[in-house]
Amino acid sequence: MADAGGIGRTPLLEVRGLKMHFPITSGLLRRQIGAVKAVDDVSFDVFPRETLGMVGESGCGKSTCGRAVLRLYDITAGTIRLDGVEIGQIPQPRLRKLRPKMQMVFQDPQASLNPRMTVAGIIGEPLDEHAGWGRRQKLDRIYELMDAVGLNRNFVNRYPHEFSGGQRQRIGIARALALNPAFIVCDEPIAALDVSIQAQVVNLLEELQQRFGLTYLFISHDLSMVRHIATRVAVMYLGKIVEIAPRERLYADPKHPYTQALLSAVPEPDPAAERRVERIILKGDVPSPANPPKGCNFCTRCPQVMEICREIDPPTQEVAPGQFVACHLYGEPRRTTAEATAA
Repeated sequence: MADAGGIGRTPLLEVRGLKMHFPITSGLLRRQIGAVKAVDDVSFDVFPRETLGMVGESGCGKSTCGRAVLRLYDITAGTIRLDGVEIGQIPQPRLRKLRPKMQMVFQDPQASLNPRMTVAGIIGEPLDEHAGWGRRQKLDRIYELMDAVGLNRNFVNRYPHEFSGGQRQRIGIARALALNPAFIVCDEPIAALDVSIQAQVVNLLEELQQRFGLTYLFISHDLSMVRHIATRVAVMYLGKIVEIAPRERLYADPKHPYTQALLSAVPEPDPAAERRVERIILKGDVPSPANPPKGCNFCTRCPQVMEICREIDPPTQEVAPGQFVACHLYGEPRRTTAEATAA
């Protein structure tokens, strides 16, 4: 997939046919009896210095996709190319030298920071593992990173429990920046923070992107914040990307019925405009990723479902410049199995 702004540019990250299935086992011998299809045939590009927002309801596979892209998991299938290097299938020991290029900011700063390490130890740990610098050079880099994320240098010997949630997330961001990565996955970095702090962290990420030329995959369920920070937006549902488009086009003219329902739920600050909004209420529950429906994953809840949707998985196609949708509403008419049999 590409976008209008990406034509003529080489993607920094290329993901094709990514699958991340977790086995379901049973019995004394732990035989596999099925699989949870957390990510199922996902493809997208991320271009240098852009932010691709990834949104969807809880359990749709956003975080798993982000972790799989960084090879924190051994993927089930697919290819992942980072800066032209295929990393999807190479063994973990060989990934070690590529780790400085790709880093992650985790959702919960309390859980992702070692409570027994000081700020200096946490930020300096990647340098110990990959750089092999001397003490003075490493301390200078730690101070530089603390300045970049807005932390007081006098706090360098404090422990994580002595900081607020926003400050802890800044420590996590500083750690991610330690090795000058090109690509950072931000896995719901503001979800565990107070509303008053969320905007500060997002503004910090934008400033760092401009300063260091960073590329982000920004995972979030906060559609308003994604609209603020993202260049393009990918919408996930039950392990698949159903729509991907430039930010303004997606928010102004969503094509997929699930995207339309998702955006209709965003609160409108203007009371007059709020009264004019037509909410799309989806009926039923999200199917289990261990047993997704036949055909389109969204067919069990879609208000515009057709017979073909229950039988054939829709292909992803470009319906407007840079806007890709996986939906039969915009495809060539096809015969269902019943129609083909009748003919």
